[in-house]
Formats: sequence, structure tokens, C-alpha cells
Amino acid sequence: MSVAGTYDTVVKSPMGDQKGTFTVVPGDDGNTFTGSMAGGMGSMDVKDGTIDGDTLKWKMDMTVPMPMELNCEATVAGDQMTGKVNAGAFGDMPLTGERQG
Repeated sequence: MSVAGTYDTVVKSPMGDQKGTFTVVPGDDGNTFTGSMAGGMGSMDVKDGTIDGDTLKWKMDMTVPMPMELNCEATVAGDQMTGKVNAGAFGDMPLTGERQG
């Protein structure tokens, strides 16, 4: 199954659960993707998105509450997504999601 789609996600952050909508748009080569994560603190575009089988890796530039590059990784199994968001000095934060529709 393709990893493409829109996922309802939750990141367990030090500031509580951060709910968002994560879109995955695979590139023509099938090895890269673009998309965005939109939530209560605005929207962030996917940078350097790669697809390796069912595993997604990407970066995002967070601006609120402070500027920081987030390094993200998730595995898609069926309609479920599990992974982590690394926020530098704040460490890894668990990420879960479910495909919409």
C-alpha cells in the first residue's frame, strides 16, 4: 500500500499532545515526498522527505514557540503511522497517526 495520504497525527510533546494533519505526497520517483504538517501552531512544510519501503524520513522548520529544525521518522502499516519527532535538545517525541478516509 502506498504511503500517500492525509493523516490525523498526535505528537506527544513537553507542551502536551500536539494534534495535526500530516499530508504525504510521493514524488514521481517513488523515493521522495513533499507535504506539510498543519496544527494548532501553524503549518510546516516537509523538507528532504524520503521514502524507503514503508518508512518515511523528513525534516521540518518549526518557528513557534521557538525556531528549531525537527528531524522526523515514521513507519506506515496499513492506515496507521508510528514514529518519532526529534526536537534537538528536547529529544525524541512519539508520533502516531491514522490515515483519513
